[in-house]
Amino acid sequence: MAEETRPSAFERIALPEAQHSPWWQLGRRVLLALGIIVTVVLIVWLDADGYNDNSDPTNEVDFLDAVYYTTVTLSTTGYGDIAPVTERARLINAFVVTPARIGFLVLLIGTTLEVLASQGREMFRVARWRKYMDEHVVVIGYGTKGRAAVGTLLQNGLRKESIVVVDPNPAALDDAHEDGLAVVTGDATGRQVLRRAGIQRANQVIITTDRDDSTILATLTVRQVNPDAYIVAAVREQDNVPLVRQSGADAVVTSSEAVGRLLGLSSVSPTLGEVMEDLLTYGTGLEVAERDLLVTEVGKQPQSLPDQVISVVRDEKVYRYFDPVVTQLARGDRLIVVRPAKELPWAPRPGTHNEDTTVDEDD
Repeated sequence: MAEETRPSAFERIALPEAQHSPWWQLGRRVLLALGIIVTVVLIVWLDADGYNDNSDPTNEVDFLDAVYYTTVTLSTTGYGDIAPVTERARLINAFVVTPARIGFLVLLIGTTLEVLASQGREMFRVARWRKYMDEHVVVIGYGTKGRAAVGTLLQNGLRKESIVVVDPNPAALDDAHEDGLAVVTGDATGRQVLRRAGIQRANQVIITTDRDDSTILATLTVRQVNPDAYIVAAVREQDNVPLVRQSGADAVVTSSEAVGRLLGLSSVSPTLGEVMEDLLTYGTGLEVAERDLLVTEVGKQPQSLPDQVISVVRDEKVYRYFDPVVTQLARGDRLIVVRPAKELPWAPRPGTHNEDTTVDEDD
């Protein structure tokens, strides 16, 4: 196997962390440096009697001499023309001025130290992230569709640590970091970029690029690297759906056509459009959810259940609730239902909201 090349500046993993602007960091450093200088100047000036100025015939140290002594001392220049002569001044220099000098020097080279420390910390965090990243979800493209998909995953119980975003756009990196998500910056049509996102161990992949040709190429690449991943892709044009499916996508959503249908429904029947929007909006009103069939529901008709069943999943095939094949529910079936949004999508029914669960003995 060929050795993996090092990631470039545009192909890297970035984990979310607290961010401060460069101006904030610079201002903080300047204030700290000024604070150290002012403190030492005051210490020397207030204890001026403990110092001699060898370049002054009177040996007196005034305020300007205190400023001069502070600058040459903190910068470790130390010309020696001004020196402490009393025990008190020497003790203050040993236990106060010297630590201040060390702090000032550390502050001056703090940028380099911080960069080195940040790089080491980031390498450790990425190594730990890789260790625990398995059967996760990779989201390719973090635009409007990508953010909405991630929001739905999180609201359905998936942890942020189980989601990785792949996007070449720096703005997407900032948005994903604000949402607490790990980001791999780079073009998702490249295998190396996808491997850095752990695509070979991913359980699901959501592809929401801005162009259909990019979606097709990304789907092909993902399928080659991970033949077992469940791939969901979004396309703009209906004509490209067969191409994306042939490329390896398990499910394809036509975004422009779906929006067009919703617009048409809202125009023909505003109330119907409102209901459809309710179903598509997470967290309020009604939700479409999938759940397991309960043991007590085996043998019953879909229409007789407390949930509003709209489809039945049997042997990996989806049947509408009125299909003769699913007239009687069987073990192993899964139900696609419409239920109140306040329920967890995977919560079993009936009984979740204290509805009447009594069964007539004659049924």
